[in-house]
Amino acid sequence: MSDLKLYARRIGLVGITNALVSLSVILLLPILTKNLSIEDYGIWVQANVTITLLPAIIPLGLSYTMVRFLAAEKRREKKQEGFYSIFIVVILMSVIASLLLFLLAEPIASKLFNNNIEATRAISLVIFIECLNNPCISFFRTFLRMKVYSTVLVVKTYLNVLLVSFFVLSGQGVMGALTALLITSAVIFLLMLYLIIKDIGIAVPRFERMREYLAFGLPTIPGNLSSWIINSSSCYVISILLGIAYVGYYSPGYSLGNINLMFMGPFSVMLSAVMARYYEENDLDSIKTILNYSTKYFLAIAIPSTFGLALLSKSLLMILSPPQIALNGYLITPFVALSALFYGMYVFFAEIIAVKKKTAIMGRIWVAAAILSLGLNLILIPRFGIIGGAASILITYAFALAFGIYYSRRYIPVNVDLFFVAKSILSSILMSLIIVYFQPSGLMQVLAVTGACAIFYCIALILLKGFNRDELRFLKGLMGIGAHR
Repeated sequence: MSDLKLYARRIGLVGITNALVSLSVILLLPILTKNLSIEDYGIWVQANVTITLLPAIIPLGLSYTMVRFLAAEKRREKKQEGFYSIFIVVILMSVIASLLLFLLAEPIASKLFNNNIEATRAISLVIFIECLNNPCISFFRTFLRMKVYSTVLVVKTYLNVLLVSFFVLSGQGVMGALTALLITSAVIFLLMLYLIIKDIGIAVPRFERMREYLAFGLPTIPGNLSSWIINSSSCYVISILLGIAYVGYYSPGYSLGNINLMFMGPFSVMLSAVMARYYEENDLDSIKTILNYSTKYFLAIAIPSTFGLALLSKSLLMILSPPQIALNGYLITPFVALSALFYGMYVFFAEIIAVKKKTAIMGRIWVAAAILSLGLNLILIPRFGIIGGAASILITYAFALAFGIYYSRRYIPVNVDLFFVAKSILSSILMSLIIVYFQPSGLMQVLAVTGACAIFYCIALILLKGFNRDELRFLKGLMGIGAHR
């Protein structure tokens, strides 16, 4: 099987996984919003925001380093040395950070979690385990064990859905939901560690390349922290300036718009390892081919999705959440959906920068973007409320994308097909007329109109000759997900 076809099939496999993971957010939304008070739902949102923050910075960028440095490694002893060096450092950092959060639970709870000290301490335990999960899941991504990677993510996602639903519907509130998170994280950690030990055994590392790993990984921390500031600090600012209830209004519309990231997920998972391998082999032609194909297919899905999410936001939120939340938050979705499209495009350009080991450039982009985002939040949220938070994300991602394009072109140019973008936008506008005409309101109507829009868009894009023969063959590869490892 050719490398390009295998890459396409792995993208298809991870794409289905991402779709299942994204669907879980939609499944949990009505359970949480209709069984928790708006304040407790706000605490749940803040908890998840915090749980995404610390595992992104505590591992010191070493999980991403693993992908870059070990993807082409074939020798078992080198895999052992690399993985266990990173894993032990992450354990030490996780213990320190989680212990501090646990000890400082009271003042943190007063500012961010509606004075719920118990919930804050539970969050510190979840964060500890999630930090350990970080290098474990990167192990499967690094060595392109995509079936294992996908299975672990799906099991984790739906075990969490089942446990959260059980605890919340049993009347145990937000603490029950956090307990479910803790149990899920612990079970998945033990499962992944067992699979890794089964694969490479156990070894005591000598930390031979740790200085090199840290030199690569540490510059990514500002980027990770800045990315979190851009994506999630609006929740903190909204909580402090407007109150925890407004976080509850903001989050469902934000989650709905972020569905667009589902389409980027497969590429972001695969690209790092694939590009690192081709770069080590000095095969720049393959890198350009994969990047050009990948950007086109991402845009082919993300552009119509942005239109559809924007126009269906109110109808979807009325189905998935109480009217109070839907009517306060549906205008958030268009901003976030377009932001996710911009971020998805940025990822392709960032992979070029990363493969050249210029992670300091990425750090500078995201530090500047984070400062811009925080400033915009402080200016826009007091004036425009939660919509100001969504607008700040959109402006910031446009800024990051512009600089990502500028710097990446110094190394490997990516040819974004602007004629195709125009055809996709035109097809999406025509598709949107169906939504505007029918104005669907119930679940069945929304599903029917969505299906009709998808068919219409595909036909319009084909008639406009959006893809050539080679691109259609690649697309068929995406559909054939039964790839071997």
